[in-house]
Amino acid sequence: MTINFKLKSLEDTEFSNLFQLEDSVLEELGAKRMIVDEYPGFPCRVSLEDAQIGEEVILLSYEHHKTNSPYRASGPIFVRKNAKTAVLGVNEVPKMFHHRLLSLRGYDKNGIMLSASVVEGQNLKENLIQIFENDKVSYIHIHNAKPGCYNCMVERV
Repeated sequence: MTINFKLKSLEDTEFSNLFQLEDSVLEELGAKRMIVDEYPGFPCRVSLEDAQIGEEVILLSYEHHKTNSPYRASGPIFVRKNAKTAVLGVNEVPKMFHHRLLSLRGYDKNGIMLSASVVEGQNLKENLIQIFENDKVSYIHIHNAKPGCYNCMVERV
């Protein structure tokens, strides 16, 4: 049996207006404008690419697991200015993940975690397939293991 998956980034339209706000307004929202000073180090959840040195990003809290379960969750994410929503192919893994230690969390259709593992990014594809071998896993969330930040969702195709 072949198991296929697709990574789903966040929608650019959800964040584009933030870059027009003054820093004081962002601060009131609990967000922060930053200029990238390290590469890699600022992974964009819209483009699924590491931001380049000198780029403008916004760091904000984002509710990434909107479920009516004990696993409802939010956390910090980076979004690049002018980032466009990544459109990835089936089984495509962006370069952004290759050099990171990742946490994978598999959930059932009711948002209950069934699986959790930590993997090296270069082994991501094989580990996603392995988690999806459990038919009860409906989707997977990828987080950066050390800081714990959400990256994206993975769906079955």
